[in-house]
Amino acid sequence: MFLGLLMALVAALCFGSAMVLQALGAQAHSPAGSGGGLLGTVRAMVNVPFICGLALDLLGFVAQLIALRTLPLYVVQAALAGALAVTAVLGAAVLRLRLGRAEWAGVAGVCLGLALLGATAGKEGDKHPGMALHWIMLAAVVVIAAAGAAAWRLKEPARAAVMGTLCGLGFGVVGLSVRLLPSVHGMDLMPLLKEPATYALLAGGAVAFVFMTEGVRGGKVTTATAAMVLGETALPALLGVILLGDRTRPGLLWLALLGFAIAVAGALALARFGEVAPPEAHAADGAQAADGAHAVNGTHAVDGTPAVDGAPVAHGMDGAAPPETAVVDEARERQRR
Repeated sequence: MFLGLLMALVAALCFGSAMVLQALGAQAHSPAGSGGGLLGTVRAMVNVPFICGLALDLLGFVAQLIALRTLPLYVVQAALAGALAVTAVLGAAVLRLRLGRAEWAGVAGVCLGLALLGATAGKEGDKHPGMALHWIMLAAVVVIAAAGAAAWRLKEPARAAVMGTLCGLGFGVVGLSVRLLPSVHGMDLMPLLKEPATYALLAGGAVAFVFMTEGVRGGKVTTATAAMVLGETALPALLGVILLGDRTRPGLLWLALLGFAIAVAGALALARFGEVAPPEAHAADGAQAADGAHAVNGTHAVDGTPAVDGAPVAHGMDGAAPPETAVVDEARERQRR
């Protein structure tokens, strides 16, 4: 049990750190700049930050596998959603992003919720569903991929919401498929090669990564990430209880439900940290905002002229400076007088 909780936290740490790197890499290739379609998505993945993020994802996936073999699915999926807390804190420390009260409350909520889940979680379920569920998982990946292809040309923010939800469901298939895998003895991998859940796991992870990248690239990051959190926690956790027999410790179901709700709510509060822009982008945005504020306050004006109450001082008609000939004619008229 302790090893499973430790591995779930390690997975959240790896996934949260990877999210920062992948977002930086994906945002460097916007849909308009790198082209649309699957080719544009692949180009967004081929850069150093994104590849480093994938390496961390691989480490997190190994930790997730260990956690899923010893913990109920609802605990592990809630911990994975809590990766957003890691992303937020890492973004605040490394990228100098400012966390408001709502974000710090979200971080605290994730920590509290996961602590409650860890204290109330029982052993993983001992139900052994039939082989039909194994094939259903593989078919579910095909349905998710087809739905994503149909939603590829949707307009924002609907596109971000759909892509985020499908990404979360893909990660949910991964979690369920891990629980369905047979035990391996020694180096005999033949049982895994014959298992449909193995291919559902691999395909579900690949589809989820593609849709996650598209959700980030689309610009509506908060929408996509919030949908992903709900997709990877709520339905898989429910299926784990119904199909796999996951349970809490006796008499602590209400506390586990409370912890799950708090953890997911905290992750949703941190949804905007599904994408972290580079520090240069934040500096540029701040400079533009400052310039706009100065213009309103009258410290900047058109063509460098002083301003009063945000408007240029009018030297001539419509606030334009008078030509030199008009100045000379005015001086001569005064001499005649």
